[in-house]
Amino acid sequence: MAGGGTCTALWFLFRLVSCQQNMPLPPCDSEIYCTGQLLHHVQTAKLFNDDKHFVDMKLKEHPDVVLSAFQNLSQDWPSNAIPPSTLRDFVGLYFDEPGLEFEPWTPPDWKDNPKLLGRIEDPALAGWAAKLNQLWKSLGRKIRQEVRDHPELYSLIPTPHPLVVPGGRFRELYYWDSYWVVNGLLLSEMTTTARGMIQNLLYLVDTYGFVPNGGRVYYERRSQPPFLTLMVESYYQATQDQAFLRGALPTLDKEYSFWMQNRSLTLHNHTLNRHHVPVGSPRPESYTDDLELAEGLTTDLQKQLLWEELKAGAESGWDFSSRWYRAAPPGQTPSLGDTGASQVLPVDLNALLCRNERTLASFHRLLGDAEAAAGYERASAVRQQAMEALMWDERRGAWFDFSLLANATRTQFHPSNLAPLWAQCFSAPAMAERALLYLQESGALRFPNGVPASLQDSGQQWDYPNAWPPLQHMLIEGLSKLPSDEAKKLAFDLAQNWIRTNLRAFDKYDAMFEKYDVNGDGKPGGGGEYDVQLGFGWTNGVVLQLLDLYGDRLTAGGLSGTTTTSSLPLLLCLLLVTLQ
Repeated sequence: MAGGGTCTALWFLFRLVSCQQNMPLPPCDSEIYCTGQLLHHVQTAKLFNDDKHFVDMKLKEHPDVVLSAFQNLSQDWPSNAIPPSTLRDFVGLYFDEPGLEFEPWTPPDWKDNPKLLGRIEDPALAGWAAKLNQLWKSLGRKIRQEVRDHPELYSLIPTPHPLVVPGGRFRELYYWDSYWVVNGLLLSEMTTTARGMIQNLLYLVDTYGFVPNGGRVYYERRSQPPFLTLMVESYYQATQDQAFLRGALPTLDKEYSFWMQNRSLTLHNHTLNRHHVPVGSPRPESYTDDLELAEGLTTDLQKQLLWEELKAGAESGWDFSSRWYRAAPPGQTPSLGDTGASQVLPVDLNALLCRNERTLASFHRLLGDAEAAAGYERASAVRQQAMEALMWDERRGAWFDFSLLANATRTQFHPSNLAPLWAQCFSAPAMAERALLYLQESGALRFPNGVPASLQDSGQQWDYPNAWPPLQHMLIEGLSKLPSDEAKKLAFDLAQNWIRTNLRAFDKYDAMFEKYDVNGDGKPGGGGEYDVQLGFGWTNGVVLQLLDLYGDRLTAGGLSGTTTTSSLPLLLCLLLVTLQ
């Protein structure tokens, strides 16, 4: 963490005031999966390559029995220096391996030949899409009844319906991933599975007041970008199921209230939203990473504030990125320890909420509540004005995240700077044209394999050279909505590039990845806290959406869309991780 300097002192003072106004919350109720000495000892002993492994394990005995046994074990080692071999034996005695929460399940509404496949002109792309359609079966999960009967033995939150997971180490439901998964399922005509996914998220809002980051108890204090309203919109557009919409709407209102009451901030008479998680402890699933990052800090309060910021970065979905770094003192380069995500008003979060407000207005008007509809319409208009007052840069021609510390915009390139185009949350057509020019001049379009998350090579995964499926889709969809032929052509070109990038990787590895490297043809992305993951839910959903949008024009570009012999080792790996 960068030390010294006026910037760091101002940040600490700002966060100290924020901490006094928003007292830190406990991580969750579990003394095993969220906090406590057992978690600390096991994770710091580094018994597993990935900290997430331990907190996904199942208890063999009631938590009280396990905690009592650990207390007895600790008394045998007064210095708390329990040998790793002893801890390994303890874990083996009281815990089962991850993955026992689920039973084999093939979605009953899966179809081998959805109509989408017939709308794809290029035979290679159509064949590839058929294989992606097959992947839904390997990513489907059904929670065992045992989890519902004895939830205290699991970190998994037992949601009522089967689900589709991202893949790899992400064995459970994740919030914003689910938007692209649901859209992909709907294109595969898996309406029942998509409905169940949405019902799970509605259940989480009714239980917690918001949707947690993911379906584990250690995610219970943080959320992710709130896409649930748009999932309901996608489902309604596909089914015209007004009864489902009517039942879901009060819960969508409840989630919106959570974001306005707990994640909003008023500045210069403008109210906008941010990510903010006042939980001052290490993330259980990244416990040792967070401890090691805080090693150079001298006080408990400094450590707590850092861990809050890391959780805010995780809530953003961009975990992690130079996008959230505070400015370092002169002569120093900011790094992950300088993360200050809660001190930024993000463009994309506010664009999403602007679109949510308009969507909620349309829902209420459709169901006959004109007063509620008008209220959401006013909220959307007020937010649009606030974004243009604080985020729009007329000279540069784009929207930029607003730094609360600097009281100014941060002008680094990110695809999120164009999110208002996707949300259609801007007041003048000329702004869209300016934003198109900004994108063309940014330097971000010079990569043939996707638009990177930034132009900063920080080593974090939400930075250059990584390109992420949701960012590509939002950028392409936003450009495609603009009236100019130039914007529409760019949208198609970006879609064509992304399809070929994904197909090259599939031809090489017989796998879909969570992210890709813009510098390598068919090269998966890297960096960050864990290895690139296979699966992959939102990647599949984005490809299917682009094939739906442009399937009559997209081409494979000479690629076969078939599996090569060299891909077999990774295919076996994919089968192993999806069966966990």
